Amino acid sequence: MAVKKASKERLKISRFKLNALLDITISINANLPTGQLLSKYESILRNNLGIGKILVFKGSEKWECILNGGFPAKLEKSIDVGEHLLKFTDIAFVTDDPWFKGVDIIIPVYNNNVPLAYVLIGDIEEEGEGMSPVLKHLNFIQTISSIIIVAIENIRLFNESLRQEALKKELELAARMQKMLIPDNSRMPGNKKLAVNGFYFPHYEVGGDYYDCITLSETKTGFCIADVSGKGISAAILMSYFQASLRALFTFDADLSELIGKLNTVVNETAGGERFITLFVARYDQETGVLEYINAAHNPPVCYDTITGELIHLQTLCVGIGMLDKIPPVVTEKIRIKNYSKIVCYTDGLSDLPGENGREIGTKEIIRFIKNPDHAEKNILKMLKHLGIPDNNPHLFDDVSIIAIDLFR
Repeated sequence: MAVKKASKERLKISRFKLNALLDITISINANLPTGQLLSKYESILRNNLGIGKILVFKGSEKWECILNGGFPAKLEKSIDVGEHLLKFTDIAFVTDDPWFKGVDIIIPVYNNNVPLAYVLIGDIEEEGEGMSPVLKHLNFIQTISSIIIVAIENIRLFNESLRQEALKKELELAARMQKMLIPDNSRMPGNKKLAVNGFYFPHYEVGGDYYDCITLSETKTGFCIADVSGKGISAAILMSYFQASLRALFTFDADLSELIGKLNTVVNETAGGERFITLFVARYDQETGVLEYINAAHNPPVCYDTITGELIHLQTLCVGIGMLDKIPPVVTEKIRIKNYSKIVCYTDGLSDLPGENGREIGTKEIIRFIKNPDHAEKNILKMLKHLGIPDNNPHLFDDVSIIAIDLFR
Protein backbone atom coordinates (compact mmCIF):
# COMPACT_ATOMS: atom_id res chain seq x y z
CA MET A 1 0.00 0.00 0.00
CA ALA A 2 2.85 2.37 0.88
CA VAL A 3 4.60 1.51 -2.38
CA LYS A 4 1.46 2.30 -4.35
CA LYS A 5 1.09 5.62 -2.55
CA ALA A 6 4.70 6.52 -3.22
CA SER A 7 4.26 5.62 -6.88
CA LYS A 8 1.23 7.92 -7.16
CA GLU A 9 3.17 10.69 -5.46
CA ARG A 10 6.06 10.34 -7.93
CA LEU A 11 3.61 10.33 -10.83
CA LYS A 12 1.96 13.46 -9.43
CA ILE A 13 5.33 15.22 -9.13
CA SER A 14 6.36 14.15 -12.65
CA ARG A 15 3.11 15.46 -14.11
CA PHE A 16 3.57 18.72 -12.22
CA LYS A 17 7.08 19.16 -13.60
CA LEU A 18 5.98 18.33 -17.15
CA ASN A 19 3.03 20.72 -16.91
CA ALA A 20 5.26 23.44 -15.47
CA LEU A 21 7.80 23.04 -18.28
CA LEU A 22 4.97 23.00 -20.83
CA ASP A 23 3.46 26.18 -19.34
CA ILE A 24 6.82 27.95 -19.43
CA THR A 25 7.51 26.79 -22.98
CA ILE A 26 4.09 27.97 -24.19
CA SER A 27 4.64 31.31 -22.47
CA ILE A 28 8.01 31.72 -24.14
CA ASN A 29 6.60 30.81 -27.56
CA ALA A 30 3.81 33.32 -26.99
CA ASN A 31 6.50 36.02 -26.62
CA LEU A 32 5.38 37.02 -23.15
CA PRO A 33 7.45 39.89 -21.75
CA THR A 34 10.20 39.33 -19.21
CA GLY A 35 8.03 40.45 -16.28
CA GLN A 36 5.33 37.86 -16.96
CA LEU A 37 7.87 35.06 -17.45
CA LEU A 38 9.48 35.89 -14.11
CA SER A 39 6.05 35.98 -12.47
CA LYS A 40 5.26 32.44 -13.73
CA TYR A 41 8.70 31.24 -12.66
CA GLU A 42 8.29 32.69 -9.17
CA SER A 43 4.82 31.19 -8.86
CA ILE A 44 6.11 27.71 -9.71
CA LEU A 45 8.91 27.89 -7.15
CA ARG A 46 7.02 29.57 -4.33
CA ASN A 47 3.46 28.35 -4.72
CA ASN A 48 4.05 24.86 -6.09
CA LEU A 49 7.39 23.88 -4.59
CA GLY A 50 7.01 25.67 -1.28
CA ILE A 51 10.10 27.82 -1.64
CA GLY A 52 9.55 31.04 0.25
CA LYS A 53 12.57 33.08 -0.76
CA ILE A 54 14.03 33.55 -4.22
CA LEU A 55 16.78 35.87 -5.39
CA VAL A 56 17.97 35.78 -9.01
CA PHE A 57 21.04 37.56 -10.36
CA LYS A 58 21.37 37.61 -14.14
CA GLY A 59 24.41 38.58 -16.15
CA SER A 60 24.64 39.92 -19.69
CA GLU A 61 26.31 43.27 -20.21
CA LYS A 62 26.37 43.56 -16.41
CA TRP A 63 25.12 41.58 -13.43
CA GLU A 64 21.79 42.67 -12.00
CA CYS A 65 19.09 41.34 -9.71
CA ILE A 66 16.04 40.55 -11.82
CA LEU A 67 13.91 38.89 -9.14
CA ASN A 68 13.71 39.22 -5.36
CA GLY A 69 10.92 37.27 -3.76
CA GLY A 70 11.02 37.23 0.04
CA PHE A 71 14.60 38.31 0.75
CA PRO A 72 15.39 41.67 2.40
CA ALA A 73 16.60 44.35 0.00
CA LYS A 74 19.80 44.81 2.01
CA LEU A 75 20.89 41.25 1.15
CA GLU A 76 20.36 41.94 -2.56
CA LYS A 77 22.47 45.09 -2.34
CA SER A 78 25.23 43.47 -0.26
CA ILE A 79 25.99 40.68 -2.73
CA ASP A 80 28.71 41.31 -5.29
CA VAL A 81 28.35 38.66 -7.97
CA GLY A 82 31.99 38.81 -9.01
CA GLU A 83 33.25 38.51 -5.46
CA HIS A 84 30.64 36.26 -3.87
CA LEU A 85 28.94 34.13 -6.54
CA LEU A 86 31.24 33.44 -9.49
CA LYS A 87 33.13 30.87 -7.43
CA PHE A 88 30.05 28.61 -7.42
CA THR A 89 29.96 26.26 -10.40
CA ASP A 90 27.66 23.62 -8.92
CA ILE A 91 24.64 23.62 -6.65
CA ALA A 92 25.89 24.58 -3.19
CA PHE A 93 24.46 24.63 0.35
CA VAL A 94 25.37 27.87 2.13
CA THR A 95 23.18 27.86 5.25
CA ASP A 96 26.09 28.77 7.49
CA ASP A 97 27.77 31.28 5.15
CA PRO A 98 27.63 34.77 6.76
CA TRP A 99 27.57 36.46 3.31
CA PHE A 100 24.28 34.76 2.48
CA LYS A 101 22.15 35.25 5.58
CA GLY A 102 18.79 33.53 5.08
CA VAL A 103 20.01 31.71 1.95
CA ASP A 104 20.10 27.90 2.01
CA ILE A 105 21.04 26.94 -1.52
CA ILE A 106 22.78 28.62 -4.47
CA ILE A 107 21.97 27.25 -7.91
CA PRO A 108 24.26 28.43 -10.73
CA VAL A 109 22.87 28.56 -14.26
CA TYR A 110 25.44 27.99 -17.00
CA ASN A 111 25.29 27.92 -20.79
CA ASN A 112 28.31 26.75 -22.80
CA ASN A 113 30.45 27.00 -19.67
CA VAL A 114 29.46 30.65 -19.22
CA PRO A 115 27.59 31.71 -16.06
CA LEU A 116 24.24 33.24 -17.00
CA ALA A 117 22.59 33.53 -13.61
CA TYR A 118 22.60 32.57 -9.95
CA VAL A 119 19.43 31.50 -8.15
CA LEU A 120 19.47 31.87 -4.38
CA ILE A 121 16.69 30.14 -2.44
CA GLY A 122 15.68 30.05 1.21
CA ASP A 123 12.98 28.10 3.12
CA ILE A 124 9.62 29.78 3.70
CA GLU A 125 9.35 28.18 7.13
CA GLU A 126 12.26 29.58 9.13
CA GLU A 127 11.54 27.23 12.05
CA GLY A 128 10.80 24.15 9.99
CA GLU A 129 12.85 21.05 9.31
CA GLY A 130 15.21 22.75 6.85
CA MET A 131 15.16 22.30 3.12
CA SER A 132 14.43 18.58 2.86
CA PRO A 133 11.20 19.03 0.79
CA VAL A 134 13.15 20.99 -1.80
CA LEU A 135 16.19 18.75 -2.16
CA LYS A 136 14.51 16.34 -4.58
CA HIS A 137 13.55 19.26 -6.86
CA LEU A 138 16.97 20.92 -7.16
CA ASN A 139 17.75 19.59 -10.65
CA PHE A 140 14.29 20.59 -11.82
CA ILE A 141 14.76 24.07 -10.36
CA GLN A 142 18.09 24.36 -12.14
CA THR A 143 16.54 23.19 -15.42
CA ILE A 144 13.54 25.51 -15.31
CA SER A 145 15.80 28.38 -14.20
CA SER A 146 18.06 27.76 -17.17
CA ILE A 147 15.09 27.78 -19.56
CA ILE A 148 13.75 31.04 -18.10
CA ILE A 149 17.13 32.80 -18.02
CA VAL A 150 17.99 31.82 -21.60
CA ALA A 151 14.54 32.99 -22.74
CA ILE A 152 14.97 36.33 -20.95
CA GLU A 153 18.43 36.77 -22.47
CA ASN A 154 17.01 36.02 -25.92
CA ILE A 155 14.33 38.65 -25.33
CA ARG A 156 17.05 41.14 -24.36
CA LEU A 157 19.11 40.29 -27.44
CA PHE A 158 16.05 40.54 -29.68
CA ASN A 159 15.09 43.92 -28.25
CA GLU A 160 18.69 45.06 -28.57
CA SER A 161 18.73 44.00 -32.22
CA LEU A 162 15.52 45.96 -32.78
CA ARG A 163 17.06 48.96 -31.08
CA GLN A 164 20.23 48.63 -33.13
CA GLU A 165 18.22 48.31 -36.34
CA ALA A 166 16.19 51.40 -35.46
CA LEU A 167 19.39 53.26 -34.60
CA LYS A 168 20.94 52.11 -37.87
CA LYS A 169 17.99 53.51 -39.81
CA GLU A 170 18.20 56.77 -37.88
CA LEU A 171 21.92 56.96 -38.62
CA GLU A 172 21.29 56.29 -42.31
CA LEU A 173 18.70 59.06 -42.35
CA ALA A 174 21.05 61.41 -40.50
CA ALA A 175 23.89 60.47 -42.86
CA ARG A 176 21.71 61.37 -45.85
CA MET A 177 20.80 64.61 -44.09
CA GLN A 178 24.48 65.32 -43.44
CA LYS A 179 25.39 64.56 -47.04
CA MET A 180 22.75 67.01 -48.22
CA LEU A 181 24.45 69.74 -46.18
CA ILE A 182 27.74 69.25 -48.00
CA PRO A 183 27.53 70.91 -51.44
CA ASP A 184 28.69 68.93 -54.44
CA ASN A 185 31.63 70.47 -56.26
CA SER A 186 29.52 70.75 -59.40
CA ARG A 187 27.29 73.22 -57.50
CA MET A 188 30.11 75.31 -56.09
CA PRO A 189 30.41 78.89 -57.37
CA GLY A 190 33.10 79.32 -59.96
CA ASN A 191 34.23 81.74 -62.68
CA LYS A 192 37.42 83.21 -64.13
CA LYS A 193 38.25 84.84 -60.82
CA LEU A 194 37.21 82.12 -58.42
CA ALA A 195 37.27 78.32 -58.13
CA VAL A 196 36.07 76.36 -55.09
CA ASN A 197 36.41 72.63 -54.40
CA GLY A 198 35.46 70.65 -51.34
CA PHE A 199 36.61 67.28 -50.00
CA TYR A 200 34.55 65.44 -47.39
CA PHE A 201 35.43 62.13 -45.70
CA PRO A 202 33.25 61.31 -42.66
CA HIS A 203 34.88 58.94 -40.19
CA TYR A 204 31.50 57.74 -38.92
CA GLU A 205 28.26 57.35 -40.81
CA VAL A 206 27.23 60.69 -39.39
CA GLY A 207 29.91 63.35 -39.19
CA GLY A 208 30.03 66.71 -37.51
CA ASP A 209 31.75 68.69 -40.27
CA TYR A 210 30.21 71.17 -42.66
CA TYR A 211 31.47 73.51 -45.36
CA ASP A 212 29.72 75.72 -47.85
CA CYS A 213 30.23 78.31 -50.54
CA ILE A 214 27.51 80.81 -51.41
CA THR A 215 27.16 83.34 -54.21
CA LEU A 216 26.15 86.52 -52.37
CA SER A 217 26.10 88.92 -55.33
CA GLU A 218 27.62 89.29 -58.78
CA THR A 219 30.96 90.17 -57.24
CA LYS A 220 30.87 88.73 -53.72
CA THR A 221 31.17 85.12 -52.62
CA GLY A 222 30.92 83.73 -49.13
CA PHE A 223 32.48 80.51 -47.89
CA CYS A 224 32.81 78.76 -44.55
CA ILE A 225 33.90 75.60 -42.82
CA ALA A 226 32.60 74.39 -39.46
CA ASP A 227 32.92 71.52 -37.03
CA VAL A 228 30.32 70.69 -34.39
CA SER A 229 31.47 69.13 -31.12
CA GLY A 230 30.45 65.50 -30.90
CA LYS A 231 29.01 63.19 -33.52
CA GLY A 232 25.79 61.38 -34.29
CA ILE A 233 22.24 62.34 -35.02
CA SER A 234 22.05 65.31 -32.65
CA ALA A 235 25.20 66.78 -34.20
CA ALA A 236 23.72 66.38 -37.69
CA ILE A 237 20.46 68.02 -36.63
CA LEU A 238 22.29 70.92 -35.02
CA MET A 239 24.40 71.40 -38.12
CA SER A 240 21.31 71.39 -40.33
CA TYR A 241 19.83 74.23 -38.24
CA PHE A 242 23.15 75.99 -38.38
CA GLN A 243 23.40 75.70 -42.18
CA ALA A 244 19.87 76.98 -42.69
CA SER A 245 20.53 79.92 -40.37
CA LEU A 246 23.86 80.79 -41.94
CA ARG A 247 22.41 80.75 -45.44
CA ALA A 248 19.52 82.95 -44.33
CA LEU A 249 21.70 85.47 -42.49
CA PHE A 250 24.82 85.56 -44.66
CA THR A 251 24.29 88.32 -47.24
CA PHE A 252 26.56 90.42 -49.43
CA ASP A 253 26.40 93.32 -46.95
CA ALA A 254 25.95 91.54 -43.62
CA ASP A 255 28.31 92.59 -40.84
CA LEU A 256 30.30 89.43 -40.09
CA SER A 257 30.57 90.29 -36.39
CA GLU A 258 26.78 90.59 -36.15
CA LEU A 259 26.43 87.39 -38.16
CA ILE A 260 28.56 85.53 -35.62
CA GLY A 261 26.41 86.91 -32.78
CA LYS A 262 23.17 85.79 -34.43
CA LEU A 263 24.55 82.34 -35.17
CA ASN A 264 25.66 82.07 -31.55
CA THR A 265 22.07 82.71 -30.46
CA VAL A 266 20.78 80.04 -32.85
CA VAL A 267 23.24 77.42 -31.56
CA ASN A 268 22.51 78.22 -27.92
CA GLU A 269 18.76 77.96 -28.47
CA THR A 270 19.12 74.72 -30.41
CA ALA A 271 21.83 72.93 -28.42
CA GLY A 272 21.06 74.31 -24.98
CA GLY A 273 24.74 74.67 -24.14
CA GLU A 274 25.49 70.99 -24.72
CA ARG A 275 27.36 71.49 -28.01
CA PHE A 276 29.32 74.19 -29.76
CA ILE A 277 30.58 74.83 -33.27
CA THR A 278 33.94 76.08 -34.46
CA LEU A 279 33.59 78.20 -37.57
CA PHE A 280 35.65 80.00 -40.15
CA VAL A 281 33.52 82.30 -42.32
CA ALA A 282 34.77 84.63 -45.04
CA ARG A 283 33.48 86.90 -47.80
CA TYR A 284 35.51 87.66 -50.90
CA ASP A 285 35.02 90.61 -53.25
CA GLN A 286 36.27 89.60 -56.68
CA GLU A 287 36.48 93.20 -57.91
CA THR A 288 38.48 94.71 -55.07
CA GLY A 289 40.32 91.56 -54.00
CA VAL A 290 39.33 92.19 -50.37
CA LEU A 291 38.84 89.11 -48.23
CA GLU A 292 37.13 89.69 -44.89
CA TYR A 293 36.78 86.92 -42.37
CA ILE A 294 36.17 85.84 -38.79
CA ASN A 295 37.67 82.70 -37.31
CA ALA A 296 35.58 81.47 -34.37
CA ALA A 297 37.96 79.02 -32.69
CA HIS A 298 38.44 77.02 -35.88
CA ASN A 299 41.69 75.66 -37.27
CA PRO A 300 43.48 78.55 -39.04
CA PRO A 301 43.11 78.27 -42.83
CA VAL A 302 46.25 78.66 -44.93
CA CYS A 303 46.50 81.45 -47.51
CA TYR A 304 49.33 81.24 -50.06
CA ASP A 305 50.32 83.90 -52.63
CA THR A 306 51.68 82.00 -55.62
CA ILE A 307 53.61 85.02 -56.94
CA THR A 308 55.32 86.39 -53.83
CA GLY A 309 55.41 83.12 -51.93
CA GLU A 310 53.89 84.82 -48.90
CA LEU A 311 52.05 82.38 -46.66
CA ILE A 312 49.77 83.36 -43.77
CA HIS A 313 47.44 81.61 -41.39
CA LEU A 314 44.00 83.14 -40.86
CA GLN A 315 44.06 82.93 -37.09
CA THR A 316 41.29 82.65 -34.48
CA LEU A 317 39.59 85.90 -33.55
CA CYS A 318 36.95 84.75 -31.05
CA VAL A 319 35.50 81.79 -29.16
CA GLY A 320 33.45 79.08 -30.82
CA ILE A 321 29.77 79.42 -31.62
CA GLY A 322 27.71 78.30 -28.62
CA MET A 323 30.58 78.35 -26.12
CA LEU A 324 29.20 81.46 -24.42
CA ASP A 325 25.72 82.89 -24.04
CA LYS A 326 26.93 86.00 -25.81
CA ILE A 327 30.10 86.39 -27.86
CA PRO A 328 32.09 89.53 -27.02
CA PRO A 329 32.38 92.04 -29.87
CA VAL A 330 34.89 90.96 -32.49
CA VAL A 331 36.44 93.01 -35.27
CA THR A 332 36.26 91.50 -38.74
CA GLU A 333 39.73 90.89 -40.18
CA LYS A 334 40.46 92.05 -43.76
CA ILE A 335 43.28 91.22 -46.16
CA ARG A 336 43.76 92.16 -49.81
CA ILE A 337 44.46 89.46 -52.37
CA LYS A 338 46.89 91.00 -54.89
CA ASN A 339 48.01 87.96 -56.88
CA TYR A 340 46.75 84.51 -57.71
CA SER A 341 46.37 82.98 -54.26
CA LYS A 342 45.10 79.77 -52.75
CA ILE A 343 43.20 79.36 -49.48
CA VAL A 344 42.80 75.95 -47.86
CA CYS A 345 40.34 75.51 -44.97
CA TYR A 346 40.21 72.21 -43.08
CA THR A 347 38.95 70.50 -39.94
CA ASP A 348 41.02 68.93 -37.19
CA GLY A 349 40.47 65.44 -38.60
CA LEU A 350 43.27 66.43 -40.98
CA SER A 351 45.51 68.60 -38.82
CA ASP A 352 45.47 66.19 -35.86
CA LEU A 353 46.80 63.26 -37.89
CA PRO A 354 50.21 62.11 -36.66
CA GLY A 355 53.17 62.60 -38.99
CA GLU A 356 56.29 60.48 -39.36
CA ASN A 357 57.66 61.85 -36.09
CA GLY A 358 54.43 61.01 -34.27
CA ARG A 359 53.45 64.65 -33.85
CA GLU A 360 50.34 66.24 -35.33
CA ILE A 361 50.91 67.38 -38.91
CA GLY A 362 49.02 70.65 -38.42
CA THR A 363 49.28 72.56 -41.70
CA LYS A 364 52.64 71.09 -42.66
CA GLU A 365 51.30 68.87 -45.45
CA ILE A 366 48.93 71.55 -46.76
CA ILE A 367 51.80 74.00 -47.08
CA ARG A 368 54.03 71.39 -48.66
CA PHE A 369 51.53 70.61 -51.40
CA ILE A 370 50.18 74.11 -52.21
CA LYS A 371 53.51 75.92 -52.62
CA ASN A 372 53.43 75.77 -56.40
CA PRO A 373 51.48 77.43 -59.25
CA ASP A 374 49.10 74.46 -59.71
CA HIS A 375 45.42 74.84 -58.89
CA ALA A 376 44.38 74.07 -55.33
CA GLU A 377 42.18 71.12 -56.33
CA LYS A 378 45.16 69.33 -57.87
CA ASN A 379 47.27 70.13 -54.82
CA ILE A 380 44.73 68.69 -52.38
CA LEU A 381 44.17 65.53 -54.42
CA LYS A 382 47.92 64.86 -54.36
CA MET A 383 48.04 65.52 -50.63
CA LEU A 384 45.14 63.18 -49.90
CA LYS A 385 46.77 60.43 -51.93
CA HIS A 386 50.04 60.96 -50.07
CA LEU A 387 48.29 60.79 -46.69
CA GLY A 388 46.22 57.74 -47.65
CA ILE A 389 42.89 59.48 -47.13
CA PRO A 390 40.29 58.13 -46.86
CA ASP A 391 41.13 54.42 -47.07
CA ASN A 392 44.80 53.82 -46.36
CA ASN A 393 45.61 55.85 -43.26
CA PRO A 394 45.31 53.76 -40.07
CA HIS A 395 45.45 56.88 -37.90
CA LEU A 396 42.21 58.44 -39.12
CA PHE A 397 39.96 58.93 -36.10
CA ASP A 398 37.79 61.88 -37.10
CA ASP A 399 36.03 63.41 -40.08
CA VAL A 400 38.28 65.05 -42.65
CA SER A 401 36.84 68.05 -44.46
CA ILE A 402 38.68 70.45 -46.72
CA ILE A 403 37.56 73.38 -48.83
CA ALA A 404 40.14 74.74 -51.27
CA ILE A 405 39.70 78.13 -52.97
CA ASP A 406 41.60 79.55 -55.92
CA LEU A 407 41.48 83.34 -56.08
CA PHE A 408 42.67 84.57 -59.48
CA ARG A 409 43.84 88.17 -59.96
